[in-house]
Amino acid sequence: MRILQILTRNLYSSQIRSTSPSLSSIFSNPYLISSPISLLASFGIAFDIDGVLLRGSNPIGGSPRALKRLYDDSGTLKVPYVFLTNGGGVPESKRAKELGRLLDVNILPLQVIQGHTPFKQLMRRFENEVVVAVGKGEPAEVMSEYGFKNVVSIDEYASYFDNIDPLAQYKKWIDKQDANQNSKPKHIALSNDPCSQRVQAVFIVSDSVDWSRDIQVLCDILRTGGLPGKEISHQPPLFFASDDLAYQALFPSERLGMGAFRIALESVFNAVHPAALKYTSYGKPNPFVFKNAESVLMQVLKSCHNNHQVDGGEQFFKTLYMIGDNPSVDIKGARQAGIPWFSILTRTGVFKGKENHDDIPADLVVDTVEEAVDYILNKECIS
Repeated sequence: MRILQILTRNLYSSQIRSTSPSLSSIFSNPYLISSPISLLASFGIAFDIDGVLLRGSNPIGGSPRALKRLYDDSGTLKVPYVFLTNGGGVPESKRAKELGRLLDVNILPLQVIQGHTPFKQLMRRFENEVVVAVGKGEPAEVMSEYGFKNVVSIDEYASYFDNIDPLAQYKKWIDKQDANQNSKPKHIALSNDPCSQRVQAVFIVSDSVDWSRDIQVLCDILRTGGLPGKEISHQPPLFFASDDLAYQALFPSERLGMGAFRIALESVFNAVHPAALKYTSYGKPNPFVFKNAESVLMQVLKSCHNNHQVDGGEQFFKTLYMIGDNPSVDIKGARQAGIPWFSILTRTGVFKGKENHDDIPADLVVDTVEEAVDYILNKECIS
Protein backbone atom coordinates (compact mmCIF):
# COMPACT_ATOMS: atom_id res chain seq x y z
CA MET A 1 0.00 0.00 0.00
CA ARG A 2 2.91 2.35 0.77
CA ILE A 3 4.24 1.93 -2.78
CA LEU A 4 0.77 2.52 -4.24
CA GLN A 5 0.37 5.72 -2.18
CA ILE A 6 3.73 7.03 -3.41
CA LEU A 7 2.85 6.22 -7.01
CA THR A 8 -0.53 7.91 -6.57
CA ARG A 9 1.13 11.12 -5.40
CA ASN A 10 3.58 10.99 -8.30
CA LEU A 11 0.81 10.34 -10.79
CA TYR A 12 -1.24 13.36 -9.86
CA SER A 13 1.60 15.72 -8.88
CA SER A 14 3.62 15.25 -12.08
CA GLN A 15 2.80 17.52 -14.97
CA ILE A 16 1.42 15.35 -17.72
CA ARG A 17 2.27 16.89 -21.04
CA SER A 18 -0.79 15.69 -22.87
CA THR A 19 -2.56 16.92 -25.94
CA SER A 20 -6.28 16.72 -26.59
CA PRO A 21 -6.64 16.07 -30.32
CA SER A 22 -9.93 16.14 -32.14
CA LEU A 23 -10.85 12.53 -32.81
CA SER A 24 -14.12 12.87 -34.71
CA SER A 25 -12.47 11.89 -37.96
CA ILE A 26 -10.92 8.64 -36.76
CA PHE A 27 -14.05 6.63 -36.07
CA SER A 28 -15.90 5.36 -39.11
CA ASN A 29 -18.89 3.07 -39.20
CA PRO A 30 -18.95 0.46 -41.95
CA TYR A 31 -21.02 -1.86 -39.73
CA LEU A 32 -24.79 -1.55 -39.59
CA ILE A 33 -27.37 -3.22 -37.40
CA SER A 34 -29.89 -4.57 -39.86
CA SER A 35 -33.20 -3.82 -38.13
CA PRO A 36 -34.16 -0.28 -37.02
CA ILE A 37 -35.63 0.42 -33.60
CA SER A 38 -39.00 2.06 -33.43
CA LEU A 39 -38.15 5.04 -31.25
CA LEU A 40 -35.03 7.19 -31.16
CA ALA A 41 -33.30 6.83 -27.79
CA SER A 42 -32.44 10.11 -26.09
CA PHE A 43 -29.70 8.54 -23.99
CA GLY A 44 -26.69 6.29 -24.35
CA ILE A 45 -24.41 4.22 -22.11
CA ALA A 46 -20.64 3.86 -21.92
CA PHE A 47 -19.39 0.79 -20.05
CA ASP A 48 -15.95 0.35 -18.61
CA ILE A 49 -14.90 -3.30 -18.93
CA ASP A 50 -12.43 -4.47 -16.27
CA GLY A 51 -14.03 -4.36 -12.84
CA VAL A 52 -17.47 -3.56 -14.24
CA LEU A 53 -18.38 -6.22 -16.81
CA LEU A 54 -15.48 -8.62 -16.43
CA ARG A 55 -12.79 -9.65 -14.00
CA GLY A 56 -10.20 -11.31 -16.16
CA SER A 57 -12.35 -13.30 -18.57
CA ASN A 58 -15.13 -13.91 -16.05
CA PRO A 59 -18.40 -11.94 -16.26
CA ILE A 60 -19.28 -10.14 -13.02
CA GLY A 61 -22.18 -8.21 -11.57
CA GLY A 62 -24.79 -9.87 -13.78
CA SER A 63 -23.24 -8.25 -16.85
CA PRO A 64 -24.62 -10.67 -19.49
CA ARG A 65 -28.18 -10.16 -18.19
CA ALA A 66 -27.66 -6.41 -18.02
CA LEU A 67 -26.49 -6.14 -21.63
CA LYS A 68 -29.26 -8.38 -22.93
CA ARG A 69 -31.78 -5.83 -21.62
CA LEU A 70 -30.43 -3.35 -24.16
CA TYR A 71 -31.72 -5.52 -27.03
CA ASP A 72 -35.26 -6.49 -28.01
CA ASP A 73 -36.51 -10.05 -28.41
CA SER A 74 -35.26 -10.21 -31.99
CA GLY A 75 -31.73 -9.25 -30.97
CA THR A 76 -31.99 -5.68 -32.28
CA LEU A 77 -30.29 -3.00 -30.24
CA LYS A 78 -32.76 -0.82 -28.30
CA VAL A 79 -30.27 1.40 -26.47
CA PRO A 80 -27.01 2.68 -28.00
CA TYR A 81 -23.98 1.74 -25.94
CA VAL A 82 -20.20 1.50 -26.25
CA PHE A 83 -17.35 -0.02 -24.30
CA LEU A 84 -15.06 2.79 -23.17
CA THR A 85 -11.91 1.21 -21.79
CA ASN A 86 -8.31 2.21 -21.26
CA GLY A 87 -7.35 -1.41 -21.87
CA GLY A 88 -6.29 -2.85 -25.18
CA GLY A 89 -3.58 -4.83 -26.88
CA VAL A 90 -5.71 -6.42 -29.61
CA PRO A 91 -7.54 -4.91 -32.61
CA GLU A 92 -11.06 -3.60 -31.96
CA SER A 93 -12.54 -6.21 -34.28
CA LYS A 94 -10.96 -9.03 -32.30
CA ARG A 95 -11.94 -7.46 -28.96
CA ALA A 96 -15.55 -7.14 -30.14
CA LYS A 97 -15.67 -10.86 -30.93
CA GLU A 98 -14.11 -11.75 -27.59
CA LEU A 99 -16.52 -9.55 -25.64
CA GLY A 100 -19.47 -10.94 -27.59
CA ARG A 101 -18.45 -14.48 -26.70
CA LEU A 102 -17.90 -13.71 -23.01
CA LEU A 103 -21.03 -11.59 -22.58
CA ASP A 104 -23.28 -13.50 -25.00
CA VAL A 105 -24.43 -10.53 -27.09
CA ASN A 106 -23.71 -9.27 -30.59
CA ILE A 107 -21.08 -6.52 -30.45
CA LEU A 108 -19.79 -4.44 -33.36
CA PRO A 109 -16.17 -3.22 -33.62
CA LEU A 110 -17.62 0.31 -33.74
CA GLN A 111 -18.80 -0.14 -30.14
CA VAL A 112 -15.31 -0.88 -28.81
CA ILE A 113 -13.27 2.22 -27.90
CA GLN A 114 -9.92 1.18 -26.45
CA GLY A 115 -7.14 3.29 -25.00
CA HIS A 116 -5.11 3.05 -28.19
CA THR A 117 -8.02 3.67 -30.60
CA PRO A 118 -7.01 7.37 -30.99
CA PHE A 119 -3.67 6.23 -32.42
CA LYS A 120 -5.56 5.88 -35.71
CA GLN A 121 -5.42 9.65 -36.04
CA LEU A 122 -1.61 9.57 -36.07
CA MET A 123 -1.37 7.11 -38.94
CA ARG A 124 -0.88 9.70 -41.68
CA ARG A 125 1.89 11.38 -39.71
CA PHE A 126 3.86 8.15 -39.23
CA GLU A 127 2.40 5.90 -41.95
CA ASN A 128 5.71 5.07 -43.63
CA GLU A 129 8.04 5.71 -40.70
CA VAL A 130 9.65 3.08 -38.48
CA VAL A 131 7.73 3.01 -35.20
CA VAL A 132 7.98 0.73 -32.16
CA ALA A 133 4.85 -0.66 -30.45
CA VAL A 134 5.04 -1.72 -26.81
CA GLY A 135 2.73 -3.88 -24.72
CA LYS A 136 0.98 -7.15 -24.07
CA GLY A 137 -1.12 -8.89 -26.68
CA GLU A 138 -0.58 -7.89 -30.30
CA PRO A 139 0.63 -4.27 -30.26
CA ALA A 140 2.22 -4.41 -33.72
CA GLU A 141 -0.90 -5.99 -35.24
CA VAL A 142 -3.05 -3.25 -33.68
CA MET A 143 -0.94 -0.53 -35.25
CA SER A 144 -0.71 -2.38 -38.55
CA GLU A 145 -4.52 -2.56 -38.76
CA TYR A 146 -4.62 1.21 -38.20
CA GLY A 147 -2.50 1.59 -41.36
CA PHE A 148 1.04 1.96 -40.00
CA LYS A 149 3.27 0.27 -42.60
CA ASN A 150 6.56 -0.01 -40.70
CA VAL A 151 5.64 -0.96 -37.17
CA VAL A 152 7.65 -3.40 -35.08
CA SER A 153 6.93 -4.73 -31.60
CA ILE A 154 9.48 -4.00 -28.91
CA ASP A 155 10.00 -7.76 -28.56
CA GLU A 156 11.07 -8.02 -32.18
CA TYR A 157 13.01 -4.76 -32.13
CA ALA A 158 15.06 -5.74 -29.07
CA SER A 159 15.93 -9.06 -30.72
CA TYR A 160 17.95 -7.21 -33.40
CA PHE A 161 20.42 -5.86 -30.83
CA ASP A 162 22.88 -8.21 -29.15
CA ASN A 163 23.07 -7.71 -25.39
CA ILE A 164 20.66 -4.76 -25.32
CA ASP A 165 18.92 -6.44 -22.37
CA PRO A 166 21.64 -7.42 -19.87
CA LEU A 167 19.19 -9.57 -17.92
CA ALA A 168 17.88 -11.59 -20.86
CA GLN A 169 19.90 -14.68 -19.94
CA TYR A 170 18.08 -14.87 -16.61
CA LYS A 171 14.59 -14.68 -18.09
CA LYS A 172 13.77 -18.32 -18.74
CA TRP A 173 10.21 -17.51 -19.79
CA ILE A 174 11.60 -15.57 -22.77
CA ASP A 175 12.49 -18.80 -24.59
CA LYS A 176 8.84 -19.86 -24.91
CA GLN A 177 7.83 -16.32 -25.87
CA ASP A 178 10.47 -16.20 -28.63
CA ALA A 179 9.28 -19.54 -29.99
CA ASN A 180 5.71 -18.25 -30.22
CA GLN A 181 6.79 -15.04 -31.92
CA ASN A 182 8.83 -16.85 -34.54
CA SER A 183 5.61 -18.39 -35.85
CA LYS A 184 3.89 -15.01 -36.19
CA PRO A 185 4.12 -12.79 -39.28
CA LYS A 186 6.38 -9.74 -39.10
CA HIS A 187 4.70 -6.34 -39.33
CA ILE A 188 7.68 -4.40 -40.61
CA ALA A 189 9.71 -4.32 -43.80
CA LEU A 190 13.10 -3.30 -42.41
CA SER A 191 15.68 -3.02 -45.15
CA ASN A 192 19.41 -3.55 -44.80
CA ASP A 193 20.56 -3.39 -41.19
CA PRO A 194 17.55 -2.95 -38.84
CA CYS A 195 19.84 -1.46 -36.19
CA SER A 196 20.74 1.41 -38.52
CA GLN A 197 17.16 2.54 -39.14
CA ARG A 198 16.01 5.43 -37.00
CA VAL A 199 12.88 4.92 -34.88
CA GLN A 200 10.63 7.90 -35.52
CA ALA A 201 8.05 7.31 -32.75
CA VAL A 202 7.18 4.97 -29.89
CA PHE A 203 3.62 3.90 -29.00
CA ILE A 204 2.79 2.30 -25.64
CA VAL A 205 -0.21 0.36 -26.88
CA SER A 206 -0.91 -1.74 -23.78
CA ASP A 207 0.69 -2.72 -20.47
CA SER A 208 4.37 -3.57 -20.67
CA VAL A 209 5.12 -7.25 -20.06
CA ASP A 210 8.84 -6.86 -19.24
CA TRP A 211 9.39 -3.58 -17.41
CA SER A 212 13.15 -3.92 -16.94
CA ARG A 213 13.86 -4.63 -20.61
CA ASP A 214 11.30 -2.16 -21.96
CA ILE A 215 12.55 0.72 -19.78
CA GLN A 216 16.13 -0.06 -20.84
CA VAL A 217 15.32 -0.28 -24.56
CA LEU A 218 13.00 2.74 -24.52
CA CYS A 219 15.65 4.85 -22.81
CA ASP A 220 18.10 3.72 -25.51
CA ILE A 221 15.67 4.70 -28.27
CA LEU A 222 14.47 7.97 -26.76
CA ARG A 223 17.89 9.28 -25.65
CA THR A 224 19.57 8.72 -29.03
CA GLY A 225 16.99 10.06 -31.44
CA GLY A 226 15.86 6.54 -32.33
CA LEU A 227 19.28 4.91 -32.82
CA PRO A 228 20.18 2.80 -29.77
CA GLY A 229 23.89 2.72 -29.01
CA LYS A 230 24.57 6.04 -30.77
CA GLU A 231 25.21 9.51 -29.36
CA ILE A 232 22.65 11.52 -27.39
CA SER A 233 20.15 13.22 -29.68
CA HIS A 234 16.64 14.68 -29.90
CA GLN A 235 13.89 12.52 -28.36
CA PRO A 236 11.40 10.93 -30.80
CA PRO A 237 7.66 11.37 -30.00
CA LEU A 238 6.27 9.06 -27.32
CA PHE A 239 2.57 8.21 -26.98
CA PHE A 240 0.77 6.38 -24.16
CA ALA A 241 -2.64 4.78 -24.74
CA SER A 242 -3.68 5.61 -21.17
CA ASP A 243 -2.35 6.76 -17.83
CA ASP A 244 -4.15 4.48 -15.36
CA LEU A 245 -2.20 4.04 -12.14
CA ALA A 246 -4.06 0.84 -11.22
CA TYR A 247 -6.90 -1.40 -12.37
CA GLN A 248 -8.89 -4.34 -11.05
CA ALA A 249 -7.82 -7.76 -12.35
CA LEU A 250 -8.25 -11.25 -10.91
CA PHE A 251 -6.08 -10.58 -7.85
CA PRO A 252 -8.08 -9.20 -4.88
CA SER A 253 -6.24 -5.85 -4.80
CA GLU A 254 -5.57 -3.55 -7.77
CA ARG A 255 -2.69 -4.17 -10.16
CA LEU A 256 -0.32 -1.46 -11.41
CA GLY A 257 -1.25 -0.14 -14.83
CA MET A 258 0.22 1.92 -17.65
CA GLY A 259 0.35 5.05 -15.50
CA ALA A 260 2.70 3.27 -13.10
CA PHE A 261 4.90 2.18 -16.00
CA ARG A 262 4.93 5.77 -17.26
CA ILE A 263 6.08 6.99 -13.83
CA ALA A 264 8.87 4.41 -13.77
CA LEU A 265 10.04 5.20 -17.31
CA GLU A 266 9.88 8.95 -16.71
CA SER A 267 11.81 8.71 -13.44
CA VAL A 268 14.62 6.66 -14.98
CA PHE A 269 14.78 8.70 -18.20
CA ASN A 270 14.93 12.01 -16.34
CA ALA A 271 17.75 10.65 -14.17
CA VAL A 272 19.95 9.64 -17.14
CA HIS A 273 19.03 12.27 -19.75
CA PRO A 274 19.67 16.04 -19.64
CA ALA A 275 16.13 16.93 -20.77
CA ALA A 276 12.84 15.82 -19.22
CA LEU A 277 10.79 13.13 -20.93
CA LYS A 278 8.13 14.45 -23.32
CA TYR A 279 5.04 12.40 -24.03
CA THR A 280 1.35 12.48 -24.90
CA SER A 281 -1.19 10.46 -22.90
CA TYR A 282 -4.58 9.37 -24.19
CA GLY A 283 -7.42 7.49 -22.51
CA LYS A 284 -9.78 8.32 -19.67
CA PRO A 285 -10.13 10.67 -17.80
CA ASN A 286 -9.24 13.05 -20.64
CA PRO A 287 -12.45 14.95 -21.50
CA PHE A 288 -11.89 14.58 -25.26
CA VAL A 289 -12.28 10.81 -24.85
CA PHE A 290 -15.79 11.34 -23.50
CA LYS A 291 -16.60 13.90 -26.15
CA ASN A 292 -15.61 11.45 -28.82
CA ALA A 293 -17.53 8.63 -27.12
CA GLU A 294 -20.61 10.82 -27.56
CA SER A 295 -19.91 11.01 -31.29
CA VAL A 296 -19.47 7.24 -31.51
CA LEU A 297 -22.69 6.66 -29.57
CA MET A 298 -24.48 8.84 -32.10
CA GLN A 299 -23.06 6.68 -34.89
CA VAL A 300 -24.31 3.58 -33.07
CA LEU A 301 -27.74 5.20 -32.68
CA LYS A 302 -27.90 6.08 -36.37
CA SER A 303 -26.79 2.60 -37.34
CA CYS A 304 -29.72 1.23 -35.35
CA HIS A 305 -32.00 3.17 -37.69
CA ASN A 306 -30.11 2.10 -40.79
CA ASN A 307 -31.55 4.16 -43.64
CA HIS A 308 -34.58 5.50 -41.78
CA GLN A 309 -34.78 9.28 -41.64
CA VAL A 310 -34.35 10.89 -38.22
CA ASP A 311 -36.76 13.78 -37.82
CA GLY A 312 -36.16 16.98 -35.92
CA GLY A 313 -32.82 17.98 -37.43
CA GLU A 314 -29.59 17.25 -35.59
CA GLN A 315 -30.01 14.75 -32.77
CA PHE A 316 -28.54 15.24 -29.30
CA PHE A 317 -28.44 12.97 -26.28
CA LYS A 318 -30.20 14.27 -23.19
CA THR A 319 -28.17 11.97 -20.95
CA LEU A 320 -25.07 9.84 -21.36
CA TYR A 321 -24.30 7.34 -18.60
CA MET A 322 -20.75 6.37 -17.72
CA ILE A 323 -20.64 3.14 -15.70
CA GLY A 324 -17.23 2.54 -14.15
CA ASP A 325 -15.40 1.18 -11.14
CA ASN A 326 -12.50 3.64 -10.89
CA PRO A 327 -13.27 7.08 -9.42
CA SER A 328 -9.96 8.56 -10.62
CA VAL A 329 -10.55 7.48 -14.22
CA ASP A 330 -14.21 6.77 -15.03
CA ILE A 331 -15.95 9.13 -12.63
CA LYS A 332 -13.40 11.93 -12.88
CA GLY A 333 -13.59 11.80 -16.67
CA ALA A 334 -17.38 11.95 -16.75
CA ARG A 335 -17.42 14.82 -14.25
CA GLN A 336 -14.88 16.79 -16.27
CA ALA A 337 -16.78 16.15 -19.48
CA GLY A 338 -19.88 17.73 -17.90
CA ILE A 339 -23.35 17.79 -19.44
CA PRO A 340 -24.85 15.44 -20.60
CA TRP A 341 -22.70 12.89 -18.71
CA PHE A 342 -24.08 11.14 -15.62
CA SER A 343 -21.58 9.03 -13.66
CA ILE A 344 -22.39 5.69 -12.03
CA LEU A 345 -19.82 3.99 -9.78
CA THR A 346 -19.93 0.25 -9.16
CA ARG A 347 -18.46 -1.64 -6.20
CA THR A 348 -17.19 -4.59 -8.24
CA GLY A 349 -13.73 -3.26 -9.12
CA VAL A 350 -11.29 -0.64 -7.86
CA PHE A 351 -13.95 1.06 -5.71
CA LYS A 352 -15.31 -0.98 -2.82
CA GLY A 353 -16.52 1.70 -0.41
CA LYS A 354 -19.86 1.62 1.37
CA GLU A 355 -20.60 5.27 0.64
CA ASN A 356 -19.65 7.51 -2.28
CA HIS A 357 -16.04 8.35 -3.00
CA ASP A 358 -14.91 11.27 -0.83
CA ASP A 359 -12.81 13.21 -3.34
CA ILE A 360 -14.43 12.26 -6.66
CA PRO A 361 -18.09 11.47 -5.91
CA ALA A 362 -20.24 9.86 -8.58
CA ASP A 363 -23.79 10.87 -9.38
CA LEU A 364 -24.88 7.39 -8.29
CA VAL A 365 -23.22 4.47 -6.50
CA VAL A 366 -24.48 0.91 -7.05
CA ASP A 367 -23.30 -2.58 -6.22
CA THR A 368 -23.25 -4.01 -9.75
CA VAL A 369 -23.57 -3.12 -13.42
CA GLU A 370 -26.90 -4.94 -13.50
CA GLU A 371 -28.20 -2.58 -10.83
CA ALA A 372 -26.87 0.37 -12.84
CA VAL A 373 -28.65 -0.72 -16.03
CA ASP A 374 -31.86 -1.35 -14.06
CA TYR A 375 -31.69 2.21 -12.70
CA ILE A 376 -31.08 3.68 -16.17
CA LEU A 377 -33.91 1.81 -17.89
CA ASN A 378 -36.37 2.65 -15.12
CA LYS A 379 -35.36 6.31 -15.23
CA GLU A 380 -35.70 6.39 -19.02
CA CYS A 381 -38.95 4.41 -18.94
CA ILE A 382 -37.56 1.58 -21.08
CA SER A 383 -38.99 -1.85 -20.42
